[in-house]
Amino acid sequence: MLTLVSFLLFTILVAVVSWWKTHDDRQDTADGYFLAGRSLVWPVIGGSLLLTNISTEQLVGINGGGYQYGMLLMTWEVWSSLSIVAMAVIFLPRYLKSGITTIPEFLEIRFDHTVRLLTSLISVILIVLILLPFILFSGAEFMIPVFGVQEFMGDNSTVNMLVVCGLLALIGGGYAVFGGLKAVAVSDTVNGVGLAIGGLMIPIFGLRFAGHGDIWKGLSTIIAQQPARMAPMGDSDANIPWQTLFTGVTLLTTCYWCTNQGIVQRTFAAKDLAEGQKGTLFAAVMKLIGPLYLVLPGIIAWHVVSSGNYDLGQNSIPKDANAAYGFLVNLVLPDWATGFFAATIFGAILSSFNSFLNSGSTLFAVDIYQGLLNRQATDQQAVRAGRIFALVAIPLSVVLVLFFKSYGKAGLFDLLIQYVSVTNIPMISIMIVALISKRTPAIGVVVALIAGMIFQIYFGILNEGKVGVTFGSEFYGWKMHGLHVAGVNFAMLMLIMLSFRILMPQPIPFEQKYSGDVNITPWKLAKPVGLGVTLAVVAIYLSMWSCFGLTPGKQVATEYEAIYPASSKTK
Repeated sequence: MLTLVSFLLFTILVAVVSWWKTHDDRQDTADGYFLAGRSLVWPVIGGSLLLTNISTEQLVGINGGGYQYGMLLMTWEVWSSLSIVAMAVIFLPRYLKSGITTIPEFLEIRFDHTVRLLTSLISVILIVLILLPFILFSGAEFMIPVFGVQEFMGDNSTVNMLVVCGLLALIGGGYAVFGGLKAVAVSDTVNGVGLAIGGLMIPIFGLRFAGHGDIWKGLSTIIAQQPARMAPMGDSDANIPWQTLFTGVTLLTTCYWCTNQGIVQRTFAAKDLAEGQKGTLFAAVMKLIGPLYLVLPGIIAWHVVSSGNYDLGQNSIPKDANAAYGFLVNLVLPDWATGFFAATIFGAILSSFNSFLNSGSTLFAVDIYQGLLNRQATDQQAVRAGRIFALVAIPLSVVLVLFFKSYGKAGLFDLLIQYVSVTNIPMISIMIVALISKRTPAIGVVVALIAGMIFQIYFGILNEGKVGVTFGSEFYGWKMHGLHVAGVNFAMLMLIMLSFRILMPQPIPFEQKYSGDVNITPWKLAKPVGLGVTLAVVAIYLSMWSCFGLTPGKQVATEYEAIYPASSKTK
């Protein structure tokens, strides 16, 4: 009962604060509904960026990776800070200069209407078919055991999954459909405070459990007994070899933080460039501590399971890596904190779901409805079209959860990376060309976009799994990590667009014009703070590498297979 009460109290608090901050706002204009009237300040921007990013696909997926592979999963957190700095210093000034609502709109300004429609359609498909159902699935994977859903609904896992996902989708969709971006951003900020507290509770209680009441003893014990899993980078056999930091990892993190509509839309809503840069760089700083609650709990769970030194009572060994985070939460969290923690995770799930749903609605309404279906549509008609799109996307995303459920023990985060690479690699390649080339023609971009997706589907998905390492692929007989395949794809696309630039250059070079929608005077500390974050990333990697070396991929995989011998055969 205490769990349920504390859960409801925090959840209701978020809803009340969101209503209070947005009930007088106009929701019948495109700027008001999709961009919060371009009024967001840096704490809201930064908090919303973090909460949109951090949900159960991160908490469950990355901690599951930490459980299976160790600290090298910090790559997706710490290394991402560099991409967020690039967003603040390089990408955002150009976006706000054009006063855009969507990323495809920027591509239309640089290239043509066809590029805008194609990229918008691809982005909408990615959001509806992959991101939304993935968020719901990973959320349900966590919420079902925490609330003991099977105890009062039965053991039918499919029914339990659909019911929980349906509830998550309805509540999260309510923020996006009726409140617009501002309601999403405000709820993100409130939930962010809760997640900062709740997320850090798990490693603290986990280390306390591992140290038999002493947090520092727990940390030293894990470091001493699991040194191979504390290394920040992996060797060539690891889940994330160190070389991939300079190929697929950088490309994917840059695409996610600089071109993903679900992420960047709240920066477009900044009241001016300075506020947008402050919020974005705040998120970059906070990502530096992400491994504390997104990787370390997974390592603690592995220590508990593999050491065999603990009487786990009713807490059985997690069935696979995806269950590791929930296992640790149920094992170490006191009863009085369970409801509050569940509410913060619930808020994180809603945050990611409603943010991407709002972005999908924006892409559909602004780029597809106003850009193709009804080019004379008023703002009110566009907002209505966006809401209708969301109402259709909500039940569809719930049904598509069954697709992810069929993958069993496959690593959730690895699976997500594999599928989003199909669109992310072509997207980041054409965005870089849009920023650095003034004469590359639109036809070259269209060819590259289509070729890049075909390449990534064939070599990144259809050929996946033939090498014996995660992300393993074969590229014309060469055994290659999937993240390197992404790098090869990127290089190929750049050559394609360069060829069009040489053979069919635009007759008139592109010159970006200032729209005047927002003040684009940069924050005077943007570059110094960005440099500080960059140096901090380098320092973290060098210090941890000097202490722990590289993660030995074969050793870690062998240890995992000793407990889960069928894991590599189950998908």
